[in-house]
Amino acid sequence: MHPGKLLIAAGIALIAAGLFFTFGGKIPFLGRLPGDIAIKRENFSFFFPLTTCILISLLVSFLLWLFRR
Repeated sequence: MHPGKLLIAAGIALIAAGLFFTFGGKIPFLGRLPGDIAIKRENFSFFFPLTTCILISLLVSFLLWLFRR
């Protein structure tokens, strides 16, 4: 991959990450999907968004497949 294309891809990734961090909390279902693990006890809380991670992984994999075609 040429350095110019790499810089463009890195810039797009940074913009996407910035948009996600800015507007990610406003997406109502993100982090509350069925399959996300949340355990709350008196002095302990554990949260692992398993389904959300799988969904984001599928979306990123599809986008990478689409751009490599």
